Amino acid sequence: MLEKTYDPSGTEDRIERMWEESGAFTADNQSKKEPFTISMPPPNATGHLHLGHVVMLAVEDILIRFARMQGKEALWVPGTDHASIATESVVIKQIQKEEKIPDPRAMLGREELLRRIAEFVEKSRGTIKSQVKKMGASCDWSRERYTLEPTLNRCVNEVFAAMYRDGLIYRGHRIVNWDPKLQTTVSDDEIEWEERTEPFYTFQYGPFQIATSRPETKFGDKYVVMHPDDERYAQYKEGDRFTCEWINGPVAATIVKDKAVDPAFGTGVMTMTPWHDAADFEIAERHDLEKEQIIGFDGKLLPIAGEFSGMSIDDARPKVVEKLKAKGLLVNIDEAYVHNVAVSYRGKGKIEPQIKEQWFIDVEKRVVKWKRRELSLKEILRDVVATRQIRIVPERFEKVYFHWIDHLRDWCISRQIWWGHRVPVWYRESSGGVDIHVGGENPEFRVQSSEWTQDPDTLDTWFSSALWTWSTLIDPELAKDRSLSLTDLLLKSTDFLKFHPTQVMETGYDILFFWVARMILMTTYVTGAIPELEYGHVPFETVYLHGLIRTRDGRKMSKSDPSTMIDPLDMIKKYGADALRLSMIVGQSPGADSMLYEEKIAGYRNFVNKLWNAARFILLQCEAKNMKTSDFRLQTSEFESLSLADRALLSALQQLIDDVTRGLAEYRLSEVGERIYGFVWDYFCDWYLECSKEEANIPVLIHALRTLLILLHPFIPFVTEELWSHCKSPDADLLIRMPWPMVDEDLRDADSFEDQEFVIDVVTAIRRLRAEHTVEAGKEVAILLIAKKHAADVLKDQEAHIRRLGHIGNLTIKNKADALSNVASAFLDKVEIHLSLEGLIDLKKERANLQREKKELEKYLAGIEAKLSNKGFVAKAPAAVVEGEREKALVAQQKIVKIEEKLTQLR
Repeated sequence: MLEKTYDPSGTEDRIERMWEESGAFTADNQSKKEPFTISMPPPNATGHLHLGHVVMLAVEDILIRFARMQGKEALWVPGTDHASIATESVVIKQIQKEEKIPDPRAMLGREELLRRIAEFVEKSRGTIKSQVKKMGASCDWSRERYTLEPTLNRCVNEVFAAMYRDGLIYRGHRIVNWDPKLQTTVSDDEIEWEERTEPFYTFQYGPFQIATSRPETKFGDKYVVMHPDDERYAQYKEGDRFTCEWINGPVAATIVKDKAVDPAFGTGVMTMTPWHDAADFEIAERHDLEKEQIIGFDGKLLPIAGEFSGMSIDDARPKVVEKLKAKGLLVNIDEAYVHNVAVSYRGKGKIEPQIKEQWFIDVEKRVVKWKRRELSLKEILRDVVATRQIRIVPERFEKVYFHWIDHLRDWCISRQIWWGHRVPVWYRESSGGVDIHVGGENPEFRVQSSEWTQDPDTLDTWFSSALWTWSTLIDPELAKDRSLSLTDLLLKSTDFLKFHPTQVMETGYDILFFWVARMILMTTYVTGAIPELEYGHVPFETVYLHGLIRTRDGRKMSKSDPSTMIDPLDMIKKYGADALRLSMIVGQSPGADSMLYEEKIAGYRNFVNKLWNAARFILLQCEAKNMKTSDFRLQTSEFESLSLADRALLSALQQLIDDVTRGLAEYRLSEVGERIYGFVWDYFCDWYLECSKEEANIPVLIHALRTLLILLHPFIPFVTEELWSHCKSPDADLLIRMPWPMVDEDLRDADSFEDQEFVIDVVTAIRRLRAEHTVEAGKEVAILLIAKKHAADVLKDQEAHIRRLGHIGNLTIKNKADALSNVASAFLDKVEIHLSLEGLIDLKKERANLQREKKELEKYLAGIEAKLSNKGFVAKAPAAVVEGEREKALVAQQKIVKIEEKLTQLR
């Protein structure tokens, strides 16, 4: 028999082990079933799950359990990401703190530091895995992957080499985003923009006035740029030269005309710092201009800055301004200049644009084979979404996606850190210059040779992550065979052939560009030339984006502000994983941020308990008859002979099955969660079970409970699996393996459902009347119901339920009635409801109270109306204040009408 209360802590771990040991999570690549695949976005190998992971796990587990119960071959591939910058940074900080080593890279060396990071990651991966299991995630642990494992490293090297051969990967001197704090480049998508208020300076530069917020970068400025169509500067020609006084003495300046200059910004003239500004760099490239580095990679000024050399930019800025002021070149300072400053997404350091020789992927070159065409990577990224080969949910993010593509630049893929996939390029000095080998090892090439030196840089984490949907499906044993090409590996790997493309990629909208777009880029490139793959696979058919989790007052949760944080493991311990899962789904619309607070989680714990108590009541009914749940089977042939309540419940269940099935198929998870929640709490528990307390139809109860457990299982798997074990038929499997219910048209009865809803509305109205007149909860009342023939017949049929649930001592049902007095009334479409007030209240005192309340309201209303009739008030007061007064008047009028209705009833 079920315990009186549900204890998640004593249940969840046991059930998770049972699922895993049963093989329920393991997909069969030989199955003939339709595949349904999800590649889990791999959490970073840096420690603990956060609420963003919890949302992802809850959503994906709902989808995978639903697909599995629908009879599909469901595969959910779990894994972790080596997270290059994040992981290396965490371990370096740990070593600095615990071992007091100021520069672990310099003191430990590459090999020792990598050994320590690998050791840290191995522990973290185990922690993350156990936490994922606590959420009830039904992923296939036999296929667990890691972005730095040998198979995925082989894939990374093969793709790099192929793209290099195709001219898509190149090494060049271009401006990059340099993080002086982490001492590495970062991609455009790894930048955050912070709004700051800083001084904006205007200086005299020869005959021109130029404006800048960064005077400390202007030492090398010797080009003055203006728009060719700006009439203010028509007298100046391209290439004109002049000499002017500047920071460290006279400068020989040259006029440059370029359409990139905005004539409306400042004076329409600017000097250029092409080494430290992306827009200036592009102008310099177009005009073949010289570029000079002003700031070193350590963030300090170089010798070109003269007396300021060696200073940090923050220290140098005011001193540079002071010197220019002393020279009479400072024109103006705007202290309230608001602009956006780039900071690193990972290290939070201020980004310093620098020109540096790096590895890039060319997104414009039209050499990529896709569906028998040759396109650029950029064109393919647009094509697959525009032609609906990939659908983004919610659809509004497609516009955001296309906007990003329109502004996409070549991707800088090299990083100056040690942890990660090392750039698979080797160099050797030779008489003809430098020999280069690109790709993994092969029999003709010996990396061990001292003549060869591997590139010291590693690849952007997102490079390997971009291969995730297909590289995780490559057979690890096949990957060891160096004689096989990448195409061979794809076409010989059974998992890939069965489970790719994946069906849905669920992730946060904040990494749509970091990761999702790059998976599209890499997967289409790798598969686009393979006939056996129909000249191209997309990585997934649907992208489902969830929003950020915020605090009750809308703040972003941040480690830097502990008051905003909720630890999911603490919540699981306190309320159970099912309650946490449900709280992350209901109210979480795709692509929209949602709020989470502990009371919300507690509320869904109450729902889990409500379900538990309902099941316990049903099982007690069976026990009372000394029978097992397996002894009761619903006979659909007897449907017509069932009571109205039973027929209505079974009919409502069919609609619920239809709604839930459609909703899950269309990714309307929050809507579905709310629908089931309302059905279970309001209809099944608060109505049907209350009716069943008089006379329970156990076969209907058992059938309804089993159906509800199946429908709820994807959302709250632990408690449903536990309850299923107590009410399933003897030949039934684990709930996780049960087939999804189909709508049974023989159990649909719209008329019965409508009649039942009518009765529920009547009871609800009676309860409302009782509350309005403060009738004690258990006190019985006298009710008169007036209804026409069919409605009256329904009410008479349900009289016992109405009496008990409305606490009615005297219930009269008529087709019509004489004049009534001393009653409180409610009027529904098919029935009049009259509550006798005789003996319930002091009628004389009640009328006096209502008259007094009415007079007070009329006086209050007169004051407001006088104010609103004052033209001066309406003209001078803020619109919001005037509207507020009108709203107060309306509320007062409505209250007066309500009082008059009550007084009429009390005649």
